[in-house]
Amino acid sequence: MQNVTIGKGNLSGKGVYAARNFESGEVVIKYNLRPLSQEEFNALPANKKDFVHIHKGIIHLYGEPERYINHSPNPNTKQDFINWCDIAVKDIKEGEAITTDSTKDDTD
Repeated sequence: MQNVTIGKGNLSGKGVYAARNFESGEVVIKYNLRPLSQEEFNALPANKKDFVHIHKGIIHLYGEPERYINHSPNPNTKQDFINWCDIAVKDIKEGEAITTDSTKDDTD
């Protein structure tokens, strides 16, 4: 987590911030996903279900810090579901919140 830090934000009161400058096209954060069975998902506490998303029919639990990346209609990263990471779509300055368009998150 040396490239980003967790601070105050909108998602569960937390957000992810750049710990250094990033250039457009650079990987900002790699996902630490844990695939879940339906039974494992059902057994999760309600507050953990906020960090679960479905990609191509598989339930995934996002790890930290990526679970705290906040949504923006004008994000500074895009999600890469092939390489499981967020990529800068513009230059990001140290201290800037890392954001993504979470409406594009769940896919079949």
